[in-house]
Amino acid sequence: MQTRSPKVVGRDGEIDGLHRLLGSTRVGRGGAVFLVGEAGIGKSRLAAVATAQALDDGMATLRGRVGALGATVPFRPLSEALLSLIRRGEMPTPDGLGPYQKVLGRLVPDWDDGTAHEAAISAVVLGEAVLRLLALAGKDRGCLLVLEDLHGSDPETLAVIEYLLDNLDDQPIALIATVRPGTGAAQELVELSAQRGTAGLLHIGPLVHAEVGELAAGCLEIPAGNLPATLVDRLWQDSAGIPFIVEELLQEASRTGQLMSKEDGSVQVVDGLHTNVPAAVVRSISSRTNQLGPEARDLLVLAAVIGHRFPLSVVRQATGTDERLLLATLRAGLAAQLVGPDEPVPDWYAFRHPLTADALLAGLTPSERATLALRCADAIEELHPGLPGEWCPMVAELAEAGGDPSRAGRLFAESGRRSFDEGSMASAVNLLRRANMLLADDSDPSYRAEVLGSLLIGLSETGQFEGGPEHLETIEEMADRGLDSRKIAALHVKLANLEHMAGRWSAALTHVATARSLLGVHASDADLAPVDAIAAHLELARSSPGRLQVATELATRAAEAAERANLPAVACEALQLLGILARERDLDQSIDYFHRARLVAEEHAMTFLRVCSHIYQAGSICLASGSIRELEQARQQALRIGAIPLMYEVDGILGQQAILRAEYGRAAVIINDCLEVTRRLRLGRSASYFLATKAILEAHQGRRAAMEETLAEVANWGGERASYELPYSYGLARTFCALLEENRELADSDLAQALAYDAQNPTTLHTSGRNGLALLLGVLAGRNSWPHFEVVTATAASGMRWNKQFVQMAHAILLGRDGQVEAAGAKMTEALETSSLYPMARHLGMRLVAESAHADGWGDPVGWLRQAEEYFHGAGIQPVSSACRSLLRQLGATVSQRRSGSDLVPADLRRLGITTREYEVCRLLVDRIGNKSIASRLHISPRTVEKHVASLMTKTQQPDREALSSFARTVLQD
Repeated sequence: MQTRSPKVVGRDGEIDGLHRLLGSTRVGRGGAVFLVGEAGIGKSRLAAVATAQALDDGMATLRGRVGALGATVPFRPLSEALLSLIRRGEMPTPDGLGPYQKVLGRLVPDWDDGTAHEAAISAVVLGEAVLRLLALAGKDRGCLLVLEDLHGSDPETLAVIEYLLDNLDDQPIALIATVRPGTGAAQELVELSAQRGTAGLLHIGPLVHAEVGELAAGCLEIPAGNLPATLVDRLWQDSAGIPFIVEELLQEASRTGQLMSKEDGSVQVVDGLHTNVPAAVVRSISSRTNQLGPEARDLLVLAAVIGHRFPLSVVRQATGTDERLLLATLRAGLAAQLVGPDEPVPDWYAFRHPLTADALLAGLTPSERATLALRCADAIEELHPGLPGEWCPMVAELAEAGGDPSRAGRLFAESGRRSFDEGSMASAVNLLRRANMLLADDSDPSYRAEVLGSLLIGLSETGQFEGGPEHLETIEEMADRGLDSRKIAALHVKLANLEHMAGRWSAALTHVATARSLLGVHASDADLAPVDAIAAHLELARSSPGRLQVATELATRAAEAAERANLPAVACEALQLLGILARERDLDQSIDYFHRARLVAEEHAMTFLRVCSHIYQAGSICLASGSIRELEQARQQALRIGAIPLMYEVDGILGQQAILRAEYGRAAVIINDCLEVTRRLRLGRSASYFLATKAILEAHQGRRAAMEETLAEVANWGGERASYELPYSYGLARTFCALLEENRELADSDLAQALAYDAQNPTTLHTSGRNGLALLLGVLAGRNSWPHFEVVTATAASGMRWNKQFVQMAHAILLGRDGQVEAAGAKMTEALETSSLYPMARHLGMRLVAESAHADGWGDPVGWLRQAEEYFHGAGIQPVSSACRSLLRQLGATVSQRRSGSDLVPADLRRLGITTREYEVCRLLVDRIGNKSIASRLHISPRTVEKHVASLMTKTQQPDREALSSFARTVLQD
């Protein structure tokens, strides 16, 4: 008799579905299937069938399983799966992974250079890294990833799996996962994926009556027709159709002599078959373990106390068993189909099925189980001093099972802090929650206060903002137990941060006030620095014109106090905030703040904060001088530690700088690459920023329709409706698009809107016009003069290179109007030198300044207009090049005709005989403006416009001007 059927029974449909998944995966159309069913139903057997088929087809295969400790070990199934590739020598070379190799150091120790846990990598970014690695492994052959027992998985692993599910469509990757039904995060993922169509769902049900008979016949190695009907009926009734129980019942019946083989190959049931479930399973497993002898049985029972999977070294240490007996027990257990080696990890073994371990534990009293649990916990601590890695949560679990809540709580707290440091925030929160509960009656409230403080930080980081009143009640309980008021105040600060992150600023301010009251007027720097730091951030959340000044004062106090009290993290973050706030007042001071933050982070080995500070510093240097060299170095630092989101933030700045430098092709490549990845990574804030940057790219090339379409997409992401994006949308996109259309009125209106948004709620953006372009347009329109010039130039932001070019041009015009012609010319020369990095802005400035320079008799307006006309003609910005030619004629300069502009006229309109000038008029009719406005923009007479309109009506066969405008809108909307 065999312990299990040689073939899978009753699952033909499921097997066909898995084979179809593998077939489509091999041709690059991946997918996923969840196998859902209760314990013993055959999920792992189906996964093994799929794995065997994949191997036969030459596919790469990986397998990982959630450990006995479940959610306490982040990413374990993924690590096991990837390590299996290394052991088989099938791991792809990492060259094709780019920056994601560093990210995978979290899962592949060989790729960790010591920085893998320093980059604050999100599970989504890690998911992208895993996706790319699996795609490389499955290139030209397909890849199968099998993950088992996800019902016990950690939140980070589930987040990575969710990301994989969303992106398997066009990848050569198949994912098969096994899950037990029930409630919890894994079940929610299964249901959500099925609803969204990102994964198939196979509910593995019990076998029907006939299938139970077929399974039994396979185990007994006889034809199904030779089985007694009474045997099949009893197996069907007692097993409920669960294959594992059917096999166990047959094993028990065979060992107890209830089944007898007959000469004709059939089986006879002796004295009826008497079983009960699950007692029958317990008896079946117990009888097999009893046959191994009492010492062997005790070894297996102790192993079951550790979990469904167990390390052999711990069993040896906890029992004091010699090597020979231990190996003999393992061999016997293997022969009895009770245990087997746990493939992915050496020295680890696993029970054949979780029910096997449960059955062994059923014979223990609670006291016996607690004693064995503590013995195992002690053995692990002896073998692994300091409890590195997964040993710490394992001992915590055993200590809790052994009835020692204080020991368990402290170990869960330590495990939570380690997960926190590694960036596994959701797992950290789960562990710290358990620690906080176990320590509720601990004799040392100070230790529990530290645990609660860490938990509050984790809740803030993971967006779990509920439970504020319960946490406050816990704090008050600890205060009643005599906890020091300084520690109570520190907890209120952390609660304030949680409320701030949740957007509940009133509650946050209340906690800050409570903390200050508890600390009193003689509080130490160590106590006050965190209070002032969160208060500074809260001040920034206000909608108040004076908020930046108050935030600066608070952040300054926080930074100084933190440095005196040796609180490097608080000091670093306060200095970063000061650097951002100082950009408008003093660029050199801003750069210095960020430099100081870098030094603090470097001194205390805070790698992520060091790279953040470097990026901030590089941003200030770029704003000041236009140089991107430091930014590119900071990007390499982010790349080195695998901080992918930071790297894309730098790319966003580099993309915008490429636009300002008129390097539109390079900018498009950067922005499109960033958009593709940030959308996939669901980095909503970054995606809306890149979309706004894309709109700026379209605007600076005069592509209004594309700009409007992109800004509409920004609004859909929630970006343009947010005050942070609006100054960019109006100041750098819409305003420049209007200027390139020669629509000065619209440009003034859009820029005024940008300034209004910024005035309502001042932002830290400095290139959207307030400190540069607005001054120039105001001076040109006669709205601004010397007093306004003095106000603008008093700000550090006016000295930023992008703003400075416009400020210098405005300065030149004001000097010219005062009759200081030489000074005006010299200042314009400075402006042109400043704007040398920004060709489009430089030539647009020449066009804007030329009229005023000619009127006041200074500079070289004709030369500037010729350069501008040449540039904008080559760039295809016809309205500006046309305006330059008209102005040159008005100044009496000779102008060569350019008829090559006909290629700008759409083919359909060219076939109607519409000329370049008529096309220019047609474009302006879209806005339904009058002849005088069109004449002003094109620098021709209203009478000439009237003739062009009449010609257009004839050529397009439109009955009147209204119809012609509608025709123009329809034809030119793209």
